[in-house]
Amino acid sequence: MRKSALLAGLVLAAAPGLAHADNPWDGGDAAAGKAVFVKCSLCHYAEAGKVKIGPPLWGVVGRPSGSVPGYPYSSAMKAYNHVWTPENLFVYLAGPMKVVPGTKMAFVGLADATDRKNVIAYLETLK
Repeated sequence: MRKSALLAGLVLAAAPGLAHADNPWDGGDAAAGKAVFVKCSLCHYAEAGKVKIGPPLWGVVGRPSGSVPGYPYSSAMKAYNHVWTPENLFVYLAGPMKVVPGTKMAFVGLADATDRKNVIAYLETLK
């Protein structure tokens, strides 16, 4: 088992309620997610090619982690080697520093599962 897959499994096992055992992703409300995204917008743009402290989140769903050209990712994020699926984002956004120790993303995370689902639904519209 890959180290990153094991880590994601440990995060889910250590934090019951982060996801349903059978299907961690069952969608969300994009309009509500846009309101939650205000927290993300402190460091991320929702537009292509615009960089703040963090990389742009335009097109993030389906994109490989650490892959925005020219953005100076941490070595931890470069090594993470995942595709940002809704399921991976759901786990990551619960505690970025726990899922990718050493990431530059100094955000505690979104504890509320509904907020995570909603912001991911919004991110899915950014194409």
